[in-house]
Amino acid sequence: MTIERVGILGSGIMGSGIAEVAAKSGYEVVLRSRQQATADAMLTSLEKSLAKQVERGKLEQATADEVRARVSATDDLAQVADCDLVIESVVEDLEIKRALFAELDGICKESTILATNTSTLPVVEMAVSTGRADKVCGVHFFNPAPAMALVEIVRPLTASDETIAECRAFAEACGKSPVEVKDRAGFIVNALLFPYLNNAVRMLENGTASAEDIDSAMKGGCGFPMGPLALLDLVGLDTSVAILDALYDEFRDPNYAAMPVLRRMVAAGQLGRKSGAGFYDYSKR
Repeated sequence: MTIERVGILGSGIMGSGIAEVAAKSGYEVVLRSRQQATADAMLTSLEKSLAKQVERGKLEQATADEVRARVSATDDLAQVADCDLVIESVVEDLEIKRALFAELDGICKESTILATNTSTLPVVEMAVSTGRADKVCGVHFFNPAPAMALVEIVRPLTASDETIAECRAFAEACGKSPVEVKDRAGFIVNALLFPYLNNAVRMLENGTASAEDIDSAMKGGCGFPMGPLALLDLVGLDTSVAILDALYDEFRDPNYAAMPVLRRMVAAGQLGRKSGAGFYDYSKR
């Protein structure tokens, strides 16, 4: 099978980012959100991104127009029926994803590969919700998808070699650097990253140093582009707690037990950049 038409499910920043990557790589893209208004908003976000690239001289206007023409937006799940690859990037809730995969299984053509952009949930749980478990895997892009080179290709026990090869080829065609990983919580990056982020919160809560000094130390001492607390704000504290909970449920390692202050901040609606406040105040930025 050759992938030509890609369906993207989800109205968040990852969905629009993956859509941009795929469309710029020559794929026809169907963006689907549960509401037409949010689907249209994703198209607007894509158009703004392309316009900025044209303004900065990184993209010709004719090319931007071609990319935009490859993308359609809908609130009708049936519109992805003829896609060769469908990537879901909806909320990190296993039951919602399982139900979605079961629905997709009944809609999509038999040859369609169903993939998840989950950052930590067990892919096999989604695979067994379908009648095509051999055609289900993880295709985990990183935020922001247009800029980040890595894609984790996650192989559940049920996936065929052909499915993994097709998804790896898709990632490479998108100009990405894919790595293959077994279906274990957190895969490679988050399994290593989140204990570090969680321990940075522990250090802050223990009064070892201020948020600013912790972040400055890790940037200056390790050469990281962003400090751990600023990165948590970028990821979203609610998303971060969900990832830590999934990691802890699988490994029972205390390094994965989300620090209490993270849960309190989420309860207070302090989710990071997306809410305007987290470890830093973004309301005036």
